[in-house]
Amino acid sequence: QVHVMESGGGLAQAGGSLTLSCAASGRTSALHGIGWFRQAPGQEREPVAAVAWTGSRVSYVDDVRGRFRIIRDNAKSMVSLEMSSLKTEDTAVYYCAASTSGYGLMAYVYDSWGQGTQVTVSS
Repeated sequence: QVHVMESGGGLAQAGGSLTLSCAASGRTSALHGIGWFRQAPGQEREPVAAVAWTGSRVSYVDDVRGRFRIIRDNAKSMVSLEMSSLKTEDTAVYYCAASTSGYGLMAYVYDSWGQGTQVTVSS
């Protein structure tokens, strides 16, 4: 089984930047992809970005494309989410998820989920 843990959340001003990190442990040799999701208060969880564990495939939802960047470091078993030009609408709990079977922006692909890290963007 693969375990993931997020770090790096916090408070930022609109227009600012934050970087989240996702550390994977356990059977990382079984990884196929890592995804980032977020859930704002009173809202459904939604996808943000995903990266395949091998190769160069990455995916972003339209709302963050051009503002967020997902970066994979296989040697460290880590994935970062660099967030810039933050908006107040980006305020949410951000979750990292690991898949041992696929890759993409669909939550059902993912087997393991982190506890989440809060990102708050103030105006």
